[in-house]
Amino acid sequence: MFGLDLNVVLIIMLASVSAAAMSYALLFSRIETEKKTSARISRVKSAESDLAKVKAARDRVQELSKRRKSVQDSLKDLEKKQQERSKKMADRSLKSRLVQTGLPLTLPRFYMLSAALGLVSFLVALLAGAPLIAAVGSGFASALGAPRWIVGFLIKRRQKQFLTEFPNALDVMVRSIRSGLPLNDALRLIASDGQEPVRTEFRRVVESQQVGLSIPEACMRMMQTMPLPEVNFFAIVITIQSQAGGNLSEALGNLAKVLRERKKMKAKVQALSMEAKASAVIIGALPFIVALLVYLTSPDYMTILFTDPRGHMIMLFSAVWMSIGIFIMRNMINFDI
Repeated sequence: MFGLDLNVVLIIMLASVSAAAMSYALLFSRIETEKKTSARISRVKSAESDLAKVKAARDRVQELSKRRKSVQDSLKDLEKKQQERSKKMADRSLKSRLVQTGLPLTLPRFYMLSAALGLVSFLVALLAGAPLIAAVGSGFASALGAPRWIVGFLIKRRQKQFLTEFPNALDVMVRSIRSGLPLNDALRLIASDGQEPVRTEFRRVVESQQVGLSIPEACMRMMQTMPLPEVNFFAIVITIQSQAGGNLSEALGNLAKVLRERKKMKAKVQALSMEAKASAVIIGALPFIVALLVYLTSPDYMTILFTDPRGHMIMLFSAVWMSIGIFIMRNMINFDI
């Protein structure tokens, strides 16, 4: 009985194995086809996902290129507008320079002060015993040259003070914007609590907004009273941010850092060029010092230059050549950063 059951079990197992082998043999091709189909489908899906990623990356690159091109076009337009504004300011240079001094000077008052200075110089020269022609020349030089030199000196001093305080004002604006204040309030904060002459310039910006100008236009208008590259950078940053958007606090922070680096570079260049400047001053002053010493030791030897017409011509040509030399040396030791 046990043996019979074992034979039956073996037969059943053999039949099962045979049936499974026949089923696998019949279904093998179908199973392989399904495997290949699933593998092909997975490859197609991965390729589609890769294509989608490549397309998304291409779209991002195109968007960045479009934005870069838009920024470049904006910079070109701003440069053209700035050149036009510079030409307009050059047409009324004296009036704009008087405004840049920060003093309440008008053209009539400036001309009156120039005439008064020329008259005083003329009278002093006459009282000192100078010839009439020399006194008239001294009066004209004092009336035409000295006031403009004083105006230029005041403008440079005010611009230097502005460049010293401007990065600090930008830092205050950055902190104000990061704390949640809008740009208008940040400008008003500098206009009320800033240091001179930054406070006056920003006050003009706020007043320009009150009469209807936008913030970029008001910042561009600052170039009329403070024509500096640093102010132009600030106006361009504000204009680009208003047109293209972006992180204004980060842009202003970077601008403040750039302005400080420019100031350090100017100080370094000035220190390196001090030796050349000292040499130029010594060479330029040497003829006058020698002439004074010769006049003190031998007055008759130098008096002929002032009394003889040929001496007048020699002094005239000497002054022309000295002016040319000073101009050349000045251009050699002056560097624009």
